[in-house]
Amino acid sequence: MTSFDTSPTLTAWRALLAVAVVFVMLATTGWSAVRDHHSDGPRELALASWARDRIAGRSLPDADAPAYRLAHFFATLTSGQQIALAGKYPSVVGNLNGAPVTLRYHANRVALRQAVAVEKVRAHDEKLSPDGRGEAEARLDRFRSMLTGKRQILAFDPSGRGRAAEVFGNLDRAARVSVVVPGVDTHLLTLERSTRVYRAPVGMAKSLYEAERSASPGTRTAVIAWADYTAPAGLGMDAALGGLAADGAVRLNAMVGALPGTSKVSLFCHSYGSVVCGVAAHRAHDRVADIAVAGSPGMRATNAGQLETSARIWATRDGDDWIGDVPHLEWGGIGHGADPVDPAFGARIVSAAGAAGHSGYFEPGTESLDNFAAIGVGAYGAVSCARADSACHDGISGQQDG
Repeated sequence: MTSFDTSPTLTAWRALLAVAVVFVMLATTGWSAVRDHHSDGPRELALASWARDRIAGRSLPDADAPAYRLAHFFATLTSGQQIALAGKYPSVVGNLNGAPVTLRYHANRVALRQAVAVEKVRAHDEKLSPDGRGEAEARLDRFRSMLTGKRQILAFDPSGRGRAAEVFGNLDRAARVSVVVPGVDTHLLTLERSTRVYRAPVGMAKSLYEAERSASPGTRTAVIAWADYTAPAGLGMDAALGGLAADGAVRLNAMVGALPGTSKVSLFCHSYGSVVCGVAAHRAHDRVADIAVAGSPGMRATNAGQLETSARIWATRDGDDWIGDVPHLEWGGIGHGADPVDPAFGARIVSAAGAAGHSGYFEPGTESLDNFAAIGVGAYGAVSCARADSACHDGISGQQDG
Protein backbone atom coordinates (compact mmCIF):
# COMPACT_ATOMS: atom_id res chain seq x y z
CA MET A 1 0.00 0.00 0.00
CA THR A 2 2.91 2.20 -0.82
CA SER A 3 1.05 5.23 -2.13
CA PHE A 4 -1.30 5.56 0.84
CA ASP A 5 0.85 7.83 2.98
CA THR A 6 -1.87 9.36 5.08
CA SER A 7 -4.77 7.77 6.89
CA PRO A 8 -7.86 7.17 4.78
CA THR A 9 -9.76 7.57 8.08
CA LEU A 10 -10.60 3.90 8.19
CA THR A 11 -12.04 3.16 11.61
CA ALA A 12 -12.73 -0.42 12.54
CA TRP A 13 -16.46 -0.11 11.99
CA ARG A 14 -16.01 1.39 8.52
CA ALA A 15 -13.63 -1.40 7.58
CA LEU A 16 -16.09 -4.00 8.82
CA LEU A 17 -18.80 -2.31 6.77
CA ALA A 18 -16.56 -2.52 3.72
CA VAL A 19 -16.07 -6.24 4.33
CA ALA A 20 -19.83 -6.65 4.60
CA VAL A 21 -20.28 -4.90 1.26
CA VAL A 22 -17.77 -7.29 -0.24
CA PHE A 23 -19.74 -10.25 1.08
CA VAL A 24 -22.89 -8.86 -0.54
CA MET A 25 -21.06 -8.41 -3.84
CA LEU A 26 -19.81 -11.96 -3.73
CA ALA A 27 -23.21 -13.33 -2.84
CA THR A 28 -25.23 -11.35 -5.36
CA THR A 29 -23.06 -10.70 -8.39
CA GLY A 30 -19.93 -12.80 -8.03
CA TRP A 31 -16.52 -11.24 -8.54
CA SER A 32 -13.58 -11.83 -10.78
CA ALA A 33 -10.51 -10.11 -9.37
CA VAL A 34 -8.86 -7.85 -11.88
CA ARG A 35 -5.64 -9.23 -13.26
CA ASP A 36 -3.01 -7.33 -15.17
CA HIS A 37 -2.95 -9.74 -18.08
CA HIS A 38 -0.30 -9.06 -20.64
CA SER A 39 -1.48 -9.00 -24.22
CA ASP A 40 0.57 -10.25 -27.12
CA GLY A 41 2.91 -7.30 -26.93
CA PRO A 42 6.58 -6.90 -27.84
CA ARG A 43 7.85 -9.09 -25.00
CA GLU A 44 5.52 -11.94 -25.89
CA LEU A 45 6.62 -11.72 -29.52
CA ALA A 46 10.25 -11.74 -28.36
CA LEU A 47 9.63 -14.83 -26.24
CA ALA A 48 8.09 -16.59 -29.24
CA SER A 49 11.10 -15.70 -31.39
CA TRP A 50 13.49 -16.77 -28.60
CA ALA A 51 11.84 -20.19 -28.50
CA ARG A 52 12.62 -20.73 -32.20
CA ASP A 53 16.13 -19.28 -32.27
CA ARG A 54 19.57 -20.86 -32.01
CA ILE A 55 23.08 -19.72 -31.17
CA ALA A 56 26.30 -21.44 -32.20
CA GLY A 57 24.18 -24.25 -33.63
CA ARG A 58 22.32 -24.83 -30.36
CA SER A 59 18.70 -24.16 -29.44
CA LEU A 60 18.09 -21.53 -26.79
CA PRO A 61 16.79 -22.87 -23.46
CA ASP A 62 13.18 -22.41 -22.43
CA ALA A 63 12.78 -18.96 -20.92
CA ASP A 64 10.95 -20.52 -17.96
CA ALA A 65 13.61 -23.19 -17.36
CA PRO A 66 14.98 -23.49 -13.81
CA ALA A 67 17.53 -20.83 -12.94
CA TYR A 68 20.38 -23.31 -12.59
CA ARG A 69 19.85 -24.52 -16.16
CA LEU A 70 19.80 -20.97 -17.48
CA ALA A 71 22.93 -20.17 -15.48
CA HIS A 72 24.69 -23.19 -17.01
CA PHE A 73 23.61 -22.16 -20.51
CA PHE A 74 24.99 -18.63 -20.16
CA ALA A 75 28.20 -19.98 -18.63
CA THR A 76 28.84 -21.89 -21.87
CA LEU A 77 28.61 -18.72 -24.00
CA THR A 78 31.38 -16.29 -24.78
CA SER A 79 30.93 -12.73 -23.55
CA GLY A 80 30.30 -11.68 -27.15
CA GLN A 81 27.55 -14.27 -27.53
CA GLN A 82 25.96 -13.15 -24.27
CA ILE A 83 25.94 -9.49 -25.36
CA ALA A 84 24.53 -10.47 -28.76
CA LEU A 85 21.61 -12.31 -27.14
CA ALA A 86 20.97 -9.40 -24.77
CA GLY A 87 20.94 -7.01 -27.73
CA LYS A 88 18.60 -9.17 -29.78
CA TYR A 89 16.28 -10.16 -26.91
CA PRO A 90 16.66 -7.48 -24.21
CA SER A 91 13.16 -7.96 -22.80
CA VAL A 92 13.84 -11.69 -22.41
CA VAL A 93 17.43 -11.72 -21.12
CA GLY A 94 16.77 -8.79 -18.77
CA ASN A 95 14.17 -10.83 -16.89
CA LEU A 96 15.78 -14.28 -16.90
CA ASN A 97 16.48 -15.68 -13.44
CA GLY A 98 19.81 -17.44 -13.85
CA ALA A 99 21.31 -15.04 -16.39
CA PRO A 100 24.36 -13.15 -15.05
CA VAL A 101 23.11 -10.08 -13.20
CA THR A 102 25.47 -7.72 -15.03
CA LEU A 103 24.14 -9.05 -18.33
CA ARG A 104 20.60 -8.43 -17.09
CA TYR A 105 21.52 -4.84 -16.23
CA HIS A 106 22.87 -4.39 -19.76
CA ALA A 107 19.82 -5.99 -21.38
CA ASN A 108 17.44 -3.83 -19.39
CA ARG A 109 19.25 -0.67 -20.45
CA VAL A 110 18.67 -1.75 -24.04
CA ALA A 111 15.01 -2.48 -23.25
CA LEU A 112 14.62 0.89 -21.54
CA ARG A 113 16.01 2.72 -24.55
CA GLN A 114 13.51 0.88 -26.72
CA ALA A 115 10.70 1.80 -24.31
CA VAL A 116 11.76 5.45 -24.43
CA ALA A 117 11.44 5.40 -28.22
CA VAL A 118 7.94 3.92 -27.97
CA GLU A 119 6.72 6.48 -25.42
CA LYS A 120 8.18 9.39 -27.43
CA VAL A 121 5.86 8.41 -30.27
CA ARG A 122 2.87 7.85 -28.00
CA ALA A 123 3.37 11.20 -26.25
CA HIS A 124 2.69 12.97 -29.57
CA ASP A 125 0.08 10.58 -30.94
CA GLU A 126 -3.05 12.63 -31.69
CA LYS A 127 -5.08 9.43 -31.79
CA LEU A 128 -4.58 9.11 -28.02
CA SER A 129 -6.66 11.07 -25.55
CA PRO A 130 -4.99 13.90 -23.61
CA ASP A 131 -4.88 11.54 -20.63
CA GLY A 132 -3.25 8.87 -22.78
CA ARG A 133 -0.59 11.28 -24.00
CA GLY A 134 -0.07 12.46 -20.44
CA GLU A 135 0.51 8.90 -19.27
CA ALA A 136 2.99 8.42 -22.11
CA GLU A 137 4.86 11.53 -20.95
CA ALA A 138 4.95 10.18 -17.39
CA ARG A 139 6.26 6.81 -18.54
CA LEU A 140 8.83 8.57 -20.73
CA ASP A 141 10.08 10.50 -17.72
CA ARG A 142 10.25 7.33 -15.64
CA PHE A 143 12.18 5.36 -18.25
CA ARG A 144 14.64 8.22 -18.79
CA SER A 145 15.19 8.37 -15.05
CA MET A 146 15.90 4.64 -14.93
CA LEU A 147 18.55 5.14 -17.62
CA THR A 148 20.46 7.81 -15.71
CA GLY A 149 23.89 7.09 -14.27
CA LYS A 150 24.79 3.47 -13.67
CA ARG A 151 21.50 2.26 -12.27
CA GLN A 152 21.32 -1.51 -11.97
CA ILE A 153 17.91 -2.59 -13.25
CA LEU A 154 17.49 -6.29 -12.50
CA ALA A 155 14.04 -6.62 -14.07
CA PHE A 156 11.98 -4.46 -16.39
CA ASP A 157 8.63 -5.11 -18.06
CA PRO A 158 6.77 -2.03 -19.37
CA SER A 159 3.63 -3.91 -20.41
CA GLY A 160 0.43 -3.07 -18.55
CA ARG A 161 1.13 -1.00 -15.44
CA GLY A 162 4.68 -2.33 -15.53
CA ARG A 163 7.08 -4.13 -13.21
CA ALA A 164 10.72 -3.59 -12.30
CA ALA A 165 13.47 -4.33 -9.80
CA GLU A 166 16.59 -2.31 -9.01
CA VAL A 167 19.76 -3.30 -7.17
CA PHE A 168 21.90 -1.19 -4.84
CA GLY A 169 25.34 -2.65 -4.19
CA ASN A 170 27.14 -5.61 -5.74
CA LEU A 171 24.93 -8.70 -5.91
CA ASP A 172 27.77 -10.92 -7.10
CA ARG A 173 29.94 -10.12 -4.05
CA ALA A 174 27.31 -9.60 -1.36
CA ALA A 175 27.34 -11.72 1.77
CA ARG A 176 23.96 -10.32 2.83
CA VAL A 177 21.13 -9.37 0.45
CA SER A 178 18.01 -7.49 1.52
CA VAL A 179 14.86 -7.43 -0.57
CA VAL A 180 12.27 -4.67 -0.15
CA VAL A 181 8.80 -5.95 -1.11
CA PRO A 182 6.32 -3.04 -1.43
CA GLY A 183 2.54 -3.09 -1.43
CA VAL A 184 -0.59 -1.76 -3.10
CA ASP A 185 -0.30 0.57 -6.10
CA THR A 186 3.25 -0.47 -6.89
CA HIS A 187 3.99 -0.13 -10.61
CA LEU A 188 6.44 1.66 -12.88
CA LEU A 189 5.00 5.13 -12.28
CA THR A 190 5.18 4.70 -8.49
CA LEU A 191 8.60 3.04 -8.48
CA GLU A 192 10.27 6.21 -7.24
CA ARG A 193 9.28 9.69 -6.09
CA SER A 194 10.90 13.11 -6.26
CA THR A 195 9.30 14.16 -2.97
CA ARG A 196 8.90 11.98 0.12
CA VAL A 197 11.35 9.73 -1.63
CA TYR A 198 11.58 7.12 1.13
CA ARG A 199 7.92 6.14 0.66
CA ALA A 200 8.43 4.56 -2.77
CA PRO A 201 10.22 1.25 -3.46
CA VAL A 202 13.45 2.72 -4.85
CA GLY A 203 13.73 5.23 -2.02
CA MET A 204 13.00 2.53 0.56
CA ALA A 205 15.71 0.26 -0.81
CA LYS A 206 18.28 3.04 -1.20
CA SER A 207 17.62 4.21 2.35
CA LEU A 208 18.03 0.67 3.68
CA TYR A 209 21.25 0.17 1.72
CA GLU A 210 22.80 3.33 3.18
CA ALA A 211 21.65 2.36 6.68
CA GLU A 212 23.16 -1.11 6.34
CA ARG A 213 26.48 0.31 5.17
CA SER A 214 26.48 2.64 8.16
CA ALA A 215 25.51 -0.13 10.58
CA SER A 216 28.23 -2.52 9.40
CA PRO A 217 30.76 -0.97 7.00
CA GLY A 218 32.69 -4.23 6.73
CA THR A 219 29.72 -6.31 5.62
CA ARG A 220 29.26 -6.76 1.89
CA THR A 221 25.60 -5.92 1.36
CA ALA A 222 23.20 -5.40 -1.51
CA VAL A 223 19.58 -4.30 -1.45
CA ILE A 224 16.92 -4.96 -4.07
CA ALA A 225 13.88 -2.74 -4.63
CA TRP A 226 11.63 -5.55 -5.79
CA ALA A 227 8.59 -4.16 -7.62
CA ASP A 228 8.55 -7.14 -9.98
CA TYR A 229 5.06 -8.43 -9.25
CA THR A 230 1.55 -7.28 -10.10
CA ALA A 231 0.34 -5.44 -7.00
CA PRO A 232 -3.30 -4.55 -6.26
CA ALA A 233 -4.52 -1.24 -7.66
CA GLY A 234 -5.89 0.69 -4.69
CA LEU A 235 -7.82 -0.60 -1.70
CA GLY A 236 -10.23 -2.71 -3.72
CA MET A 237 -11.03 -6.39 -3.84
CA ASP A 238 -7.58 -7.46 -4.99
CA ALA A 239 -6.11 -5.87 -1.86
CA ALA A 240 -8.48 -7.94 0.31
CA LEU A 241 -7.78 -11.19 -1.50
CA GLY A 242 -4.66 -13.31 -1.78
CA GLY A 243 -4.55 -14.09 -5.50
CA LEU A 244 -2.03 -11.43 -6.48
CA ALA A 245 0.01 -12.26 -3.37
CA ALA A 246 0.16 -15.90 -4.43
CA ASP A 247 1.37 -14.93 -7.90
CA GLY A 248 3.87 -12.50 -6.39
CA ALA A 249 5.14 -15.14 -3.96
CA VAL A 250 6.05 -17.46 -6.84
CA ARG A 251 7.99 -14.65 -8.53
CA LEU A 252 9.68 -13.61 -5.28
CA ASN A 253 10.86 -17.12 -4.45
CA ALA A 254 12.11 -17.62 -8.00
CA MET A 255 14.14 -14.40 -7.85
CA VAL A 256 15.64 -15.22 -4.44
CA GLY A 257 16.53 -18.75 -5.50
CA ALA A 258 18.38 -17.42 -8.55
CA LEU A 259 20.55 -14.89 -6.73
CA PRO A 260 24.26 -15.41 -7.33
CA GLY A 261 26.57 -16.79 -4.67
CA THR A 262 25.59 -18.03 -1.23
CA SER A 263 24.45 -14.78 0.36
CA LYS A 264 21.94 -14.84 3.19
CA VAL A 265 18.73 -13.02 2.38
CA SER A 266 16.39 -10.85 4.44
CA LEU A 267 12.95 -9.87 3.18
CA PHE A 268 11.52 -6.49 4.25
CA CYS A 269 7.86 -6.51 3.41
CA HIS A 270 5.63 -3.44 3.60
CA SER A 271 1.83 -3.51 3.77
CA TYR A 272 0.41 -5.83 1.07
CA GLY A 273 4.01 -6.85 0.45
CA SER A 274 3.83 -8.64 3.79
CA VAL A 275 0.97 -10.73 2.40
CA VAL A 276 3.26 -11.69 -0.49
CA CYS A 277 6.03 -12.62 1.94
CA GLY A 278 3.65 -14.57 4.15
CA VAL A 279 2.48 -16.67 1.22
CA ALA A 280 6.06 -17.11 0.01
CA ALA A 281 7.41 -18.14 3.42
CA HIS A 282 6.63 -21.85 3.41
CA ARG A 283 8.43 -22.33 0.08
CA ALA A 284 11.16 -19.76 0.65
CA HIS A 285 14.74 -20.71 -0.23
CA ASP A 286 16.88 -21.91 2.68
CA ARG A 287 19.06 -18.81 2.29
CA VAL A 288 16.21 -16.61 3.57
CA ALA A 289 17.26 -15.93 7.15
CA ASP A 290 14.78 -13.20 8.10
CA ILE A 291 11.34 -11.96 7.11
CA ALA A 292 10.42 -8.55 8.55
CA VAL A 293 7.00 -6.97 8.02
CA ALA A 294 5.92 -3.38 8.56
CA GLY A 295 2.40 -1.95 8.46
CA SER A 296 1.08 -5.43 7.75
CA PRO A 297 -2.59 -6.27 7.11
CA GLY A 298 -1.64 -9.89 7.86
CA MET A 299 0.49 -12.68 6.44
CA ARG A 300 -2.37 -15.08 5.67
CA ALA A 301 -1.58 -17.05 8.80
CA THR A 302 -2.97 -17.23 12.34
CA ASN A 303 0.51 -17.40 13.87
CA ALA A 304 4.17 -17.40 12.89
CA GLY A 305 4.37 -21.17 13.11
CA GLN A 306 1.87 -21.52 10.27
CA LEU A 307 4.35 -19.80 7.95
CA GLU A 308 6.38 -23.04 8.04
CA THR A 309 9.76 -21.40 7.62
CA SER A 310 13.04 -21.50 9.48
CA ALA A 311 13.46 -17.76 8.85
CA ARG A 312 13.15 -15.45 11.83
CA ILE A 313 9.89 -13.47 11.68
CA TRP A 314 9.99 -9.80 12.69
CA ALA A 315 7.15 -7.30 12.81
CA THR A 316 6.68 -3.60 13.49
CA ARG A 317 4.00 -0.92 13.28
CA ASP A 318 4.12 2.72 14.30
CA GLY A 319 1.50 4.27 16.55
CA ASP A 320 -0.40 6.23 13.91
CA ASP A 321 -0.38 3.73 11.05
CA TRP A 322 -4.01 3.46 9.93
CA ILE A 323 -3.51 -0.22 9.06
CA GLY A 324 -3.92 -0.90 12.77
CA ASP A 325 -7.63 0.01 12.42
CA VAL A 326 -8.23 -2.57 9.72
CA PRO A 327 -9.66 -5.82 11.11
CA HIS A 328 -7.02 -8.54 11.02
CA LEU A 329 -9.15 -11.48 10.01
CA GLU A 330 -9.68 -14.00 7.26
CA TRP A 331 -13.02 -15.37 6.18
CA GLY A 332 -13.76 -17.22 3.00
CA GLY A 333 -10.49 -16.09 1.45
CA ILE A 334 -11.12 -12.41 2.25
CA GLY A 335 -8.68 -10.74 4.61
CA HIS A 336 -5.16 -11.71 5.51
CA GLY A 337 -5.30 -13.28 8.95
CA ALA A 338 -3.88 -12.40 12.34
CA ASP A 339 -2.02 -9.20 13.19
CA PRO A 340 1.74 -9.87 13.12
CA VAL A 341 2.37 -7.28 15.88
CA ASP A 342 -0.04 -9.07 18.22
CA PRO A 343 2.25 -10.86 20.72
CA ALA A 344 0.08 -13.96 20.28
CA PHE A 345 1.17 -14.19 16.64
CA GLY A 346 4.70 -15.09 17.71
CA ALA A 347 6.80 -12.66 15.67
CA ARG A 348 9.72 -10.74 17.14
CA ILE A 349 8.20 -7.27 17.61
CA VAL A 350 10.62 -4.40 17.07
CA SER A 351 10.41 -0.67 17.67
CA ALA A 352 9.23 1.75 14.99
CA ALA A 353 9.88 4.87 17.07
CA GLY A 354 10.13 7.96 14.89
CA ALA A 355 8.19 6.47 12.00
CA ALA A 356 4.98 8.25 11.01
CA GLY A 357 1.97 7.09 9.04
CA HIS A 358 1.65 4.00 6.92
CA SER A 359 4.72 4.47 4.73
CA GLY A 360 7.30 6.07 7.00
CA TYR A 361 9.23 2.98 8.08
CA PHE A 362 12.26 3.57 5.84
CA GLU A 363 12.76 7.23 6.74
CA PRO A 364 16.32 7.98 7.96
CA GLY A 365 16.42 8.58 11.70
CA THR A 366 13.63 6.13 12.55
CA GLU A 367 14.17 3.12 14.76
CA SER A 368 12.31 1.00 12.22
CA LEU A 369 14.99 1.72 9.59
CA ASP A 370 17.80 1.18 12.11
CA ASN A 371 16.25 -2.14 13.09
CA PHE A 372 15.85 -3.21 9.47
CA ALA A 373 19.50 -2.37 8.83
CA ALA A 374 20.62 -4.39 11.88
CA ILE A 375 18.54 -7.36 10.73
CA GLY A 376 19.81 -7.00 7.16
CA VAL A 377 23.48 -7.21 8.18
CA GLY A 378 22.85 -9.87 10.84
CA ALA A 379 23.67 -7.59 13.79
CA TYR A 380 20.75 -8.89 15.81
CA GLY A 381 22.07 -7.62 19.12
CA ALA A 382 21.60 -4.06 17.86
CA VAL A 383 17.87 -4.53 17.22
CA SER A 384 15.61 -2.43 19.47
CA CYS A 385 12.65 -4.44 20.69
CA ALA A 386 9.23 -2.87 20.99
CA ARG A 387 8.02 -2.36 24.54
CA ALA A 388 5.44 -5.06 23.89
CA ASP A 389 8.17 -7.63 23.26
CA SER A 390 11.29 -7.49 25.40
CA ALA A 391 12.01 -11.05 24.27
CA CYS A 392 12.57 -10.26 20.58
CA HIS A 393 16.27 -11.10 21.04
CA ASP A 394 15.64 -14.58 22.44
CA GLY A 395 18.10 -17.10 21.05
CA ILE A 396 20.02 -14.61 18.92
CA SER A 397 20.86 -11.63 21.14
CA GLY A 398 24.36 -10.30 20.64
CA GLN A 399 25.17 -12.54 17.70
CA GLN A 400 26.47 -11.30 14.36
CA ASP A 401 25.24 -13.68 11.72
CA GLY A 402 26.93 -13.03 8.42
